[in-house]
Amino acid sequence: MSRTSPHQHLHTGELSRRGLLKTAGGLTVAVALGTASDATTADAAPATWTHPGMLHNAGDINRAKVRVAAGTDPWLSGWNKLVANSHSQSTWTNRATATVIRGGTGENYGLLYNDIAAAYQNALRWRVGGTEANAVCAARILNAWSTTLTSIGGNADRFLAAGLYGWQFANACELMRDYDGFDLAAAQEMTARVFYPMNNSFLTNHNDACITNYWANWDLCNTASVLAIGILNEDGAKYDQAVTYFKSGAGNGSLAHAVPYLYTDSDGYALGQWQEAGRDQGHTVMGMGQMGAICEMAWNQGGDLYSYDSRRFMKGAQYVAKYNLGNDVPFTTYTWGTGQNCSQSSQTVISSASRGQIRPVWAMLHFHYNRRLNLDDKYISAFYHANAPEGGGGDYGSTSGGFDQLGFGTLMYAK
Repeated sequence: MSRTSPHQHLHTGELSRRGLLKTAGGLTVAVALGTASDATTADAAPATWTHPGMLHNAGDINRAKVRVAAGTDPWLSGWNKLVANSHSQSTWTNRATATVIRGGTGENYGLLYNDIAAAYQNALRWRVGGTEANAVCAARILNAWSTTLTSIGGNADRFLAAGLYGWQFANACELMRDYDGFDLAAAQEMTARVFYPMNNSFLTNHNDACITNYWANWDLCNTASVLAIGILNEDGAKYDQAVTYFKSGAGNGSLAHAVPYLYTDSDGYALGQWQEAGRDQGHTVMGMGQMGAICEMAWNQGGDLYSYDSRRFMKGAQYVAKYNLGNDVPFTTYTWGTGQNCSQSSQTVISSASRGQIRPVWAMLHFHYNRRLNLDDKYISAFYHANAPEGGGGDYGSTSGGFDQLGFGTLMYAK
């Protein structure tokens, strides 16, 4: 479908401060997940692919380039965060290896996520700043991994690695796809041979576990990888697979399962309980970055998953942002099946563990819902502005959680 004009979204019922159904006294009401018969649909694979067309399109890149050159904030502040990051230096040396292991004996996956962050950040510096040395560095990193990586191993966490680093690697490649020194064909072949089969395996059989055993992020990162590889390789079947799973997949990463309960708060804002909210807030905020990446990549290929199912994702993001800003939110007991026999487990309260954790996931959502669509995103906006400008991998700790998202949203999404 064509993207709807922002003006047509201004006064939609579920997000207006007026016209929202509230229970007596402003109490919230839970709505169990149901059908999406009235959902906004997204196109299947595009007839003509857009490149660059994953997390960033040509307009994003040009805007950042012009604004940084003019010394205009907030883009300049975002640029300064990028330049200050050690991963963005053109002297970065890759550590490509044949087998990456996440979980269990011999873990070495830090080699991959650090190198991907370096490739992505160097690619951004080249795209925005025009520095050839950064392009050379990014291409060298990506070429080395494309011609060296043969397998991803470990315990069940290997599927997290395949998902997270699959979509991130493809995004770095997308920024470099027109650079002469970058071997696009090698990257396309490797992502389809190494990452995709694992992504597909997980989404298809969930490591032979109960369909609800794995948290939403496991599905989301693997869906994002299938989508990104589909775009990188101009493979419509993979693109469609990812979009279909997002809309109707059986696991917890499909939209209605990731946001199972809907509410309206006392101020009239629509909220959606996130599937991992009873687990901890670090993984919950991580989900904003994973689902956001899927929606942004589809958007840049002409599809609107951000608005799917009456903008259910926005409701989830508002809920997560509101709670992590220190406010109360409703919570409906969440019950799911675990292990291989689907034994029942329940969470009766929202978790305060890692509440307020900062990750660079909010700029993408704020600038979409608030600036592209002119919607009131009160809580998303507040959390973003409280922590801007956004950095990226290396700015949020040295462990893998600090690299679950590529970041630099202020630089690339501010409008």
